[in-house]
Amino acid sequence: MPRQSSTHIPHQHREVQTLSWRVSGMDCASCARSIERAVSSIDGVVSANVVFSTEKLQVDAISDVSNQIEAAVKKIGFDSRSLNAKADSSSLLSSPQPWREYVPIVGLALLMLLSWGITQFNPWFGETAFIVTTLVGLVPIMKKSWRMMRSGSPFAIETLMSVAAIGALFIGATAEAAMVLLLFMIGESLESFAANRARKGVSALMALLPEEALIIKKGVRQTIAIADLRPEDEIEVSPGERLPADAVLLSDMASFDESALTGEAVPVERLQGEKIPAGSLLVDNVVRLNVVSQPGNNAIDRILHLIEEAEERKAPLERFLDKFSRIYTPVIMLISVLVILIPPLMYGQAWDTWIYRGLALLLIGCPCALVISTPAAITSGLAAATRRGALIKGGLALEQLGRVETIAFDKTGTLTKGQPSVTNVLTFNDSSVDALLAAASAVEMGSHHPLAKAIVEYTEQQGIALVHADNRKTLAGIGVEGDFAGKKIRISAPSKLDRVLEDAMQQHIIALEKEGKTVVLLLEDERLWGLIALQDTLREDAKAALDDLRSLGVKGVMLTGDNARAAAVIAAQLNIDFQASLLPEDKVAAVIKLNQQQATAMVGDGINDAPAMKAATIGIAMGSGTDVALETADAALTHNRLQGLADMIRLSRATNANIRQNITIALGLKAVFLVTTLLGITGLWLAVLADSGATALVTANALRLLRQR
Repeated sequence: MPRQSSTHIPHQHREVQTLSWRVSGMDCASCARSIERAVSSIDGVVSANVVFSTEKLQVDAISDVSNQIEAAVKKIGFDSRSLNAKADSSSLLSSPQPWREYVPIVGLALLMLLSWGITQFNPWFGETAFIVTTLVGLVPIMKKSWRMMRSGSPFAIETLMSVAAIGALFIGATAEAAMVLLLFMIGESLESFAANRARKGVSALMALLPEEALIIKKGVRQTIAIADLRPEDEIEVSPGERLPADAVLLSDMASFDESALTGEAVPVERLQGEKIPAGSLLVDNVVRLNVVSQPGNNAIDRILHLIEEAEERKAPLERFLDKFSRIYTPVIMLISVLVILIPPLMYGQAWDTWIYRGLALLLIGCPCALVISTPAAITSGLAAATRRGALIKGGLALEQLGRVETIAFDKTGTLTKGQPSVTNVLTFNDSSVDALLAAASAVEMGSHHPLAKAIVEYTEQQGIALVHADNRKTLAGIGVEGDFAGKKIRISAPSKLDRVLEDAMQQHIIALEKEGKTVVLLLEDERLWGLIALQDTLREDAKAALDDLRSLGVKGVMLTGDNARAAAVIAAQLNIDFQASLLPEDKVAAVIKLNQQQATAMVGDGINDAPAMKAATIGIAMGSGTDVALETADAALTHNRLQGLADMIRLSRATNANIRQNITIALGLKAVFLVTTLLGITGLWLAVLADSGATALVTANALRLLRQR
């Protein structure tokens, strides 16, 4: 049975049940709206909402109408599966089978090639072959058109294409009819591909949670599914594993890599009693924790919910041709019928003459040039972007990029490299820097902590031999220690020392920390030996990229989960505004506020950035980012260079201008020949030429984008 919850409505005195399904088969937002309309018409349904990005249908109903809802969804051509708590937390998405989508396209292309070959030997048989090819290509499109009609969308783009192809067959333009269908199928396939890629981001997000957890009951360990975890359960987690739920640490101390949720590269040391979010990666010790979150309500689930909310906040955007077809198709059909009927019936004119003109008008109404005006420009724009190292997921994203006036940046991994490196090494009492680094790396070798890796890497770069320390161990709440060269070496943060540092030493530390650096101290047999400072460095092209964006009238703002001091240092170097210490939900709120003022893009590389990306007008991921960020984003910089942002915006603006030009060409020529056909000046052949000529002009204009500099 579907997942259910109940609330009480005072006015109606009836319970409202919340039912959820996963729906597969949607390839555009209009499919989601068709499902909503079909389900909403069922008696007992209070509201229906489909989140396209997660394929989730959620229905509020005053009675259990599950069977009716599933039947209604199936009736309009989609598959549904009810979600219970376990399925909802482990998998939201269907397994994509892209090869099935390409079968009709490949089949139609092969039939067209065969028809063309037959035409070379026998034109009549070739014409017949093209007719058969068009009818075969029409089958899936007309089926979908019929389903859309039944769901309340009588003039969807599929209807427009069906009418266009049949009209072309009536006047003998058989090859053109088949080509229009092929171009339409390719465009639909590209849109479906982009949608499926976006959904993979949600799959990757859910994959951060392990399927099972090791629970301890009365001293006995047993493995259970994470859906069966409940608050107050005691669990055990080993290094390299992720937390299956939000939990409170029972062990003394442990380090957790929380970058999946915060985006910050440096693991956090957690002490006994502190709460750690689900999805965090344990770095060092085997620990025990106490579960505090309900199933389906951990940190990962909340981020997923934020993504769904951001999707719902976006007004459903219909494609231009789909909206235009609601008026264009019925008007053209009506005018054609009137042209055929009125003169013979009312004025005694010859039927042959006006049937001829009506068919010519229908061909002029054939939206060949109009249909490809937008996809041709978008395809060229996307290809040009790919050549420049930018992945833009679909026409809508490409179009929206040109409207962006503000770009919000994550800090770590976006404006900075996301990898801490050693910036300062200071020794006290005339000690050797090389000896200090050798001792520090000996104690840190083998650690997964980014700071430890940075120290070891820096030592190796200095040409210093690496040696493992003996008896290496982590000191709860303090740091790490080991035996090296017969002495006890300890590395600790300044705040963890149980002694008061001298004023000169404190001044050194304060100065470094004011620069946004992380400082660790090294002690030899409890004698202070020196300090090492580390910092995440700015990307080399960050300043140039922001300057380039300013030249386009686009301003930048930094949104980070890092502390205000470190954020201020980076923001000052880049001369941009910033907001610091932000949780994922805070980033979403900040982006929404910016979006209310002007179109805003969000650039990030971490899972924590995914909800903000979805809330923005458009989300852009860095190529080095997490899979979730890359899949959730509308665009990605595969070359990982920030200067590609300005290139994408320039290309988008050029594409938008190209689309306007193409639509003007397509509609302008049709308007001219509409008048000349009604006056009898032009006939079928010129109508064919007008339509083909407009198509050729539109295509040639779109190809100019490939040469866009």
